[in-house]
Amino acid sequence: MTSTTLGSVSVDIGLLGKYKGTRSKTNRYCVRSPSASLSQALEVISVKEKKSTETIRIGVLGASGYTGAEIARLLANHPHFTITLMTADRKAGQSIGSVFPHLITQDLPDMVAIKDADFSNVDAVFCCLPHGTTQEIIKGLPKELKIVDLSADFRLHNIEEYEEWYGRPHKAPELQKEAIYGLTEIYREKIRKARLVANPGCYPTSIQLPLVPLLRVT
Repeated sequence: MTSTTLGSVSVDIGLLGKYKGTRSKTNRYCVRSPSASLSQALEVISVKEKKSTETIRIGVLGASGYTGAEIARLLANHPHFTITLMTADRKAGQSIGSVFPHLITQDLPDMVAIKDADFSNVDAVFCCLPHGTTQEIIKGLPKELKIVDLSADFRLHNIEEYEEWYGRPHKAPELQKEAIYGLTEIYREKIRKARLVANPGCYPTSIQLPLVPLLRVT
């Protein structure tokens, strides 16, 4: 069996079987997989070499869910962002790679419970928590943090409309007025200045993008 070390990733080439990975004593990942290992390792090394020394430090809240994992995947491969915090109450103490094997080569912090989260090394957070739970969490976050919320909790400015559609009272109405709807094609300048951005849903986005220009013309 041939083994080669590429940067911070050790790859065993030619080992067939299921994708497996372990973290070494030096906090490096040893990747063992079929042919995908080498290309994935090279991609990680390439990204690390491009990382700026002044990156934006990101926290991912709810990292063990599908949305959190996608955010982690996208940001881990971005040269201007560094993930410094990941929370997941039920998976606290585990690595993201143990939950999502496709992220095992990424150099990411272990997940912690939200109550144990240290935000002193975080500039902005992505909230990937279920609808209805994000409100109280965001209300308790440090005021200097930039926040992008991927739930539906802050998309509707009108509190009565929120309660009508979601069937529950809003627990952070003061933040509801502050939130900016995160459709960048329409609200780009407002988003630049916002502290709290409510990320749009996929279906509304697909409908709004073609309709808004028509409404503006008429």
